[in-house]
Amino acid sequence: MADSALLQRTELARPNVTIEDAKGILSDYFGLNGSLRELGSQQDRNFLIDAGNERFVLKVTRAEYPRHELEAQNQAMDHLFSMDLGLRVPEPIAALTGEYVLRFEIDGEHYWLRVLTFLDGDPLTRQKYLSPEVVAAFGDVGAKIAIGLKEFRHHGLDRTLQWDLRRAGPVALHLLKSVKDQKQRDRIAKAMIVAVKRIQPLAAALRVQPIHHDITDDNIVARPDAKGRLMPDGVIDFGDVMNGWLVADLAVTCASLLHHADGDPFFILPAIRAFHARYPLEEAELKALWPLVVARAGILVASSEQQLSIDPDNDYVLGNIGHEREIFELATSVPFSLMEAAILDAAGHALPEPDLSQASALLPEIAPERLRFTDLSVLSPALVADNWADPEIDWKLLARAAIETGVASTRYGECRLSYTKTRSAQPPATFALHVDVCLPGGTQAAAPFDATVLRDGHHLILSSPDLSLHLDGIETTLENGAKIAAGDPIGHVGGAPGGVGGLRIQLCRDPDLVPPLFAKPRQSEVWRRICPSPSQLLGIDVDAPASASGTLLARRKATFAGAQKNYYANPPQIERGWREHLFDVEGRAYLDMVNNVTILGHGNPKLAEAVGRQWALLNTNSRFHYAAVAEFSDRLAALAPEGLDTVFLVNSGSEAVDLAIRLAWAHTGSRHMLSLLEAYHGWTVASDAVSTSIADNPRALETRPDWVHPVLSPNTYRGRFRGDDTTDAYVAAAAEKLATIEESGAGLAGFIAESVYGNAGGIPLPSGYLYQVYAMVRERGGLCIADEVQVGYGRLGHHFWGFEQQGVVPDIITVAKGMGNGQPLGAVITRREIADNLEREGYFFSSSGGSPVSCVVGMTVLDIMQEEGLQDNARAVGDHLKARLEALGERFPLVGAVHGMGLYLGLEFVLDRNTLEPATRETASICDRLLELGVVMQPTGDHLNVLKIKPPLCLSRDSADFFVDMLEKILTEGW
Repeated sequence: MADSALLQRTELARPNVTIEDAKGILSDYFGLNGSLRELGSQQDRNFLIDAGNERFVLKVTRAEYPRHELEAQNQAMDHLFSMDLGLRVPEPIAALTGEYVLRFEIDGEHYWLRVLTFLDGDPLTRQKYLSPEVVAAFGDVGAKIAIGLKEFRHHGLDRTLQWDLRRAGPVALHLLKSVKDQKQRDRIAKAMIVAVKRIQPLAAALRVQPIHHDITDDNIVARPDAKGRLMPDGVIDFGDVMNGWLVADLAVTCASLLHHADGDPFFILPAIRAFHARYPLEEAELKALWPLVVARAGILVASSEQQLSIDPDNDYVLGNIGHEREIFELATSVPFSLMEAAILDAAGHALPEPDLSQASALLPEIAPERLRFTDLSVLSPALVADNWADPEIDWKLLARAAIETGVASTRYGECRLSYTKTRSAQPPATFALHVDVCLPGGTQAAAPFDATVLRDGHHLILSSPDLSLHLDGIETTLENGAKIAAGDPIGHVGGAPGGVGGLRIQLCRDPDLVPPLFAKPRQSEVWRRICPSPSQLLGIDVDAPASASGTLLARRKATFAGAQKNYYANPPQIERGWREHLFDVEGRAYLDMVNNVTILGHGNPKLAEAVGRQWALLNTNSRFHYAAVAEFSDRLAALAPEGLDTVFLVNSGSEAVDLAIRLAWAHTGSRHMLSLLEAYHGWTVASDAVSTSIADNPRALETRPDWVHPVLSPNTYRGRFRGDDTTDAYVAAAAEKLATIEESGAGLAGFIAESVYGNAGGIPLPSGYLYQVYAMVRERGGLCIADEVQVGYGRLGHHFWGFEQQGVVPDIITVAKGMGNGQPLGAVITRREIADNLEREGYFFSSSGGSPVSCVVGMTVLDIMQEEGLQDNARAVGDHLKARLEALGERFPLVGAVHGMGLYLGLEFVLDRNTLEPATRETASICDRLLELGVVMQPTGDHLNVLKIKPPLCLSRDSADFFVDMLEKILTEGW
């Protein structure tokens, strides 16, 4: 039992020392002067001293703590400082008397005084999100400190401290008296009892050494590394240094990380791996780790409740108690057996597979070869459109298969699409830890091993010392507690004889656990060791094929040219879509906010039906005579302004731009083209030539051919001239470039520009800009090309074509992307006399652009856009989305501006709203975090600091809100 001194210390308030007191102490005893502000502490008073060139910390400690304990802290810091561990630690500063620990009296109270150097950097407590690299760094820092202190000796380390997890039980019992909420008190007490019960048999094997015992997000200091990432590199607050369990040091760190975990306790595993890699832990220590985390969580909450009862104005405790309650909630939300298995696995001590080779058949009347498996995976052909959202779909498909084949089974370890959750920040539990079997009613079942019968209503458990079999669907007369031997009958499957009955089968190695039916895929490797496959009980492999996603990515990299990049360094394997949602092979749903190619959304059944029918009839090229090409060309010409009556069908946007440039050359007899800086138009030779975006081509500005004349980009947000009244300035820049071309004697072929500055995130051109530039170009005989590949075709909501916003009519329109909903399809729409000029140079065709299938795709896309009112939806949902994004800008300085309209928006992040310094690193991190939260988004723009928001036009208001909610969550996590 903890001694009385320890328990008395838990009831101490902070020293009653003011900032004015502290100033006098520093000046009189340490010769230090400067500005002061108080730092937080639970039982000390800490003050930051800014003395100009240097900063220090004054620590005031109650005299109830013995002097030799404070001396031990100072000497531990000196010891670590001398070891060159690659970590920063504070240095004790001597007083004018030469002492490092001074006794001081104020208002009749005695205190200890110390001054330490201050470590610059940021604690990570308020940064809610921490990357796996930062979490691992926590573990590595802890291991370095533990190694550094291993040989340190001081009699002040043998101390009684409320945080000593060796005394967690009695300390908690004492602290719980201050917890007023009876329900909370009971929960903490129960958690502590279970944790201590699991620690006690391991305690004798746990190594004892000097430990810091408080390496937390409050006490680790981080600074930017070479890549600009905030990484831990210093440790402060040695107030809890003591002789204690080595593994308790890591437990304290892991507990502090849980309030950053966003509900996922596996979040701490990188810290455990890193600690173990540098300072290997023994098996008993690994098994004790999670119970110690739970014990730490309970002590944290109970201690804060008690401290507030005696010191209700303690801002430090008030600021942390929310985190501590969150830590406790997460620590007690998962089974001990799961976390023990996860920790052992992280350290390379995975649980061995159970030996079921001698097990008897569970269903002796069913020949294993009779089983037929029902595919419920993401790739299942039986899951069509959105029938996966039917909560009964699994049983419907299983029962249908059983009627056809006699016996049907699901697969163990299959990630089921039916358990996905759209618009979810957390990955759903889709990994099946059981199998369901449909088979004839009345089928007999037998015990596969010696067991004790446990019954909970219709739920039957056959329990043995090492393994339990959970069954649902068995009708039995066995009594609760009955002993049975392997092979003994246990009952029969419910259902009328000759009818279909259902049986659910699940194994579990934890006798105290009612296991979940599904696990999150990221936790599945651990869960499958706790709930192993029942294959051996059924005599046939019922396991779903293992994921080959990693191998598949390696194959892609081996044979697919590297210039064809993936989104993300570790991309999910996406194999299915529905409307604005994408699904990976683990059943994780992602909101697609970037895919402007699929304008209708994914998996549209009407489009699939139309394409399938046309494929079954004919697909060839446009040199053959068939109805679809004429019908589609008519419809495209009807969408264009009057006079633009002639259509070319091509394979892509790049090909459309390339052809438009060729048309300008053929019509004018000149080659020189005016384009805009920062623009992107495609990857063919000609379309790339007029593209100057350095985000897409870092050498763009130095490799343009001499016939390309880029003009100052009319970027009203961060361009040379800013604001709405910049039209004349940007028009003058274009006029200057046109004059240069004219003076050279070279003719002008034309001018190409996106109607909205798409590559920069949908920035509108200055009012009247195109009207004036088009006029100047036409005066010089050039043609005006509107690149609508990204911004046109209804995406802006308020206009079908982007150029309508500027009140102009171009000579040539290029369009692609959405018009084929992913099918290779683009178009050039122009006047007949312009098109005829190309014919004089030879004929033109596009292999798939004008094929019957492509034309049917194009017409069906237009039909669906009209039927579903997708342009109207782009306007309504886009306006709502933009308003919500602008509201974020009012709260978060990182949000510089929201550009665009409809469902073509750009959210630009800046570090400073005056200088507009781009937040490039932050934008990349936000995109990575969005993926974790279930949103696909990528950075764009020359500075890669813009989120170009261009989802399918079927985006719902709920999905738009989810996207903004996730952005808001990220921005509150510490950006």
